[in-house]
Amino acid sequence: MKNDGARVLVDNRKARHDYEIVETAEAGLVLTGTEIKSLRGGQGNLRDSFARIEEGEVWIHNMHISPYAQGNRENVDPLRPRKALMHREEIRRLVGKTREKGLTLIPTKIYLVNGRAKVELGLARGKRQYDKREAIAERETARERERALKRDHE
Repeated sequence: MKNDGARVLVDNRKARHDYEIVETAEAGLVLTGTEIKSLRGGQGNLRDSFARIEEGEVWIHNMHISPYAQGNRENVDPLRPRKALMHREEIRRLVGKTREKGLTLIPTKIYLVNGRAKVELGLARGKRQYDKREAIAERETARERERALKRDHE
């Protein structure tokens, strides 16, 4: 996130568990009015979503935005593909990295910057099962270390 004044609307915590995020990029998000209202109400989910570059454009698939409760016929399909806005050079760079290194694009969070919806795309490499167990073990030992330090200072 480039702007510290941004308000995070949706966070994909599962992505950090399932993938090793190598690099992140920011993109604008094309949404309808009812979708942005629904996101402001916390009605979004990035769990099984992914981004794909099709014909020089970035599209986000499987991002679920619930229909706006006070919406009408303007509500759209909750799982429709949504376009992410990026500069052409940035898209070319991402195409190169996803092709040569076996990386994939995963949306990690959606946030607002000056009233505009942005999505943070992570260039990610899938973690193996033992990598996930190793990360959990490291987290547990760090937690135990903190508890021991806290106990000693009391």
